[in-house]
Parts: sequence; structure tokens; C-alpha cells
Amino acid sequence: MARNLIYRYIWVIDTIERHGALTLERLNELWVVSPVGDRNPLPRRTFYNYRQAIADTFGITIEVNPRTFEYYIDRDSSESEAKRQQWMLDSMSVSGMLSDAGDVRDRVVLENVPSARDYLPVVLDAMKQNRRICFSYKPYTRLTVTRNVVVEPYFVKIFRQLWYVVGYNVRDNKVKTYSLDRMSDLLIASTTFKLPRDFDAETFFADCYGIVTNQSEAKRIVLRVNSTQAKYFRSLPLHPSQQEDVHDTYSIFTYRMRNTYDLRERLLSHGSNVEVLAPPELRAQIVEELRNSLKNYEPTRKN
Repeated sequence: MARNLIYRYIWVIDTIERHGALTLERLNELWVVSPVGDRNPLPRRTFYNYRQAIADTFGITIEVNPRTFEYYIDRDSSESEAKRQQWMLDSMSVSGMLSDAGDVRDRVVLENVPSARDYLPVVLDAMKQNRRICFSYKPYTRLTVTRNVVVEPYFVKIFRQLWYVVGYNVRDNKVKTYSLDRMSDLLIASTTFKLPRDFDAETFFADCYGIVTNQSEAKRIVLRVNSTQAKYFRSLPLHPSQQEDVHDTYSIFTYRMRNTYDLRERLLSHGSNVEVLAPPELRAQIVEELRNSLKNYEPTRKN
């Protein structure tokens, strides 16, 4: 039921966003013929409940023009809130287009995000109520399952097709990150919590690439990128701190980031197209990893 509600919320936001503004009567006409409506009307009280739930869950406010009685998306929000809302709306626009795709739907190939199917709606519901979650967890680095993990969910983040929840682990007394696809037996606890006033989701990962964070100090990272690969770096920056110095056959990109596992994995994925110039310890780690990889292809290696 939670997944169906999330999808209905998405449809309402997407439809209003795509039309700019809609009366409830016109929205109802579109609802009846949509996949979520199933030819049943949208009651006025249900729509009002959806408006409140959308505001609570996504932070997106649906306002009404008192002169035209048209509903529209309120764009008055902070920069970080606006970014989050825009991401949501972009994703929802794709969802809406696919719903209307008809016969060409089978010709649209999407990436699989398995962790969003079962547990994301539950985690969002717990966040909405400020309630703890309890689950079993088996990370890739362990053979055994840790049971009865109790976490106060602060926020969720998607990275490389996987959803993660970041929250306060009650037993370990620290903020930790958990992948939703490694969870099982997820339940919402009855115990509530208060989100710390000084905790900010944007700040938590501000100096990091990806989902992995550590206690290291953010440093100046310098990359030499060939001219072809640099085009991809421009269109999809590695980090908000990215700056570029363009040369004839290459570009120098500089960042302010922490040296994390996710970052090293990303740099290694570019192969010879990217060279780490600084800091020395990051360059040494990349070189060592490349040497270890090369050993796998040496003729003397035994299978």
C-alpha cells in the first residue's frame, strides 16, 4: 500500500508540474484516465490528504490560486531544498512520460534500482513520523547477519543505483550509513526521536564523493584529464567544488574533497584518461591499486 501511495503522490506532483497549474476538476479528469486512477474519480478530501502528505514526505508544497482555483507547485524554497525538489520533479517527469508512453514503453530501457522497491517507502514513512527503524543487516564485507539494528533515520541518499539511509545507530552511539538492499526484516518502531538541530544532510557529505565518509581532512585534489574525457567531467561534475583549467589536449581539474574509497574507485574507472597529480598519498594509492590489478594479468599467475 505504501508503494501505491508514493506512486500516486508522484503522479499528482508530476501532472501539476507538467501543466503549470490545474483546477481540481481538470486534475480529476486526468486522474480518471491515468494508470493510478483506474477510472475512479479522485475525491476532494483524498486530494487534500495527498497535498499534506506530499508536503510532509517530499517537502513540496502545492498551493492554490484563490482567483482561478488552480493548483500549482510552490517554488519558494531554499537552495538545497530547491535542488532536492528539482531532482524529485525530474524523476517524476520521467515517471509521468513513461506512464503515457503506450506502445513504445517496451523500447525504453531503464537502470534497475532494486533497493527502492520494498524498503524505501517504509524508511520514508519512518522519517515522516520521526520514528526509529529496526532491521537485520548483512554488509558485503561480512558473512554473518547483524540482527536487531536500531537506527534513527536522518535522511536517505541514492548513489550508483542503490538507496542508502543515514542515521544514528542507537547501540553504537554514532551516525552510520546503511544500504537498503542489504536490509531484511525492516520494521518501524514505536519509539520516536528528534532530529538534531545542527545536523544537515548536505553538510554531512559536503566534502565527499559518493556514499562513503570518514574522519580524514578534506584536501586539494588535482586531476589531469584528457580533452575527450574532460567533456564528460564538465557535463557531470565529480563534485560541487570542481574547477577547470583548460589546455590544448587536456584539462586540469581541482577539487576540495576527502580521500575516500568511493573516490578512488571512481578515479580508477577512468583508466588512462585520468591522472592524479595531488595529493601525493592519493596518487600513491592509485598507483598501488593499478600495480595490484596488473598482477592479475601476469603470465606467472596461477588460476
